[in-house]
Amino acid sequence: MANTARKYDRAAKNYDTFELPVEKLLFSRLRKKAFGAISGKVLEIGVGTGKNIPHYPRGADVTAIDFSAGMLERAEALRSKRNLLNVALVNMDAQDLKFQDETFDFIISSFVFCTVPDPLRGLSEAYRVLKPDGTAVFLEHMKSASFLINIMLNGMNLITVPMLGTHMTRETQKNIERAGFKINRVEFYIYDVIRLIIAGK
Repeated sequence: MANTARKYDRAAKNYDTFELPVEKLLFSRLRKKAFGAISGKVLEIGVGTGKNIPHYPRGADVTAIDFSAGMLERAEALRSKRNLLNVALVNMDAQDLKFQDETFDFIISSFVFCTVPDPLRGLSEAYRVLKPDGTAVFLEHMKSASFLINIMLNGMNLITVPMLGTHMTRETQKNIERAGFKINRVEFYIYDVIRLIIAGK
């Protein structure tokens, strides 16, 4: 985990520039949609540079974690600029959440479990800290049902895995279910590579 965190520390300064085209075309719209119904006590896993911060509900009590100090530094600058006193940024490993069981009303991640070294462990931790009547929202990219698309994604792995520890072909929807979540709804984008998954206990 520490090795992956160091990669993101190094990439933090230019990370948003690298993602800017696809962020403007699609991701920002999906982030806004993902946060549409969120309220109460919220945990964001993998806040990164803070791309979701503009979409945080003003009345929510948000804890946002990341394992990269460099990414958190960027997120803190945005949080401070917007004067969001309801948001706490914490350096924490998604695989070892320092919260009591059943703490959060909502848990959200966006493009995170492609990078968590042990995604099933991280998702199991998310399940543990979600309240029994809580909701988990996962906006993630993952392995496709299309053989041809997976050829392309496997090619991308040759670059993304050594660079950032990011895997393009993880079976994240299946891992969400393996962790114990019950999936209520799935929306597909870019064929089925990007999915907005709404789940509960």
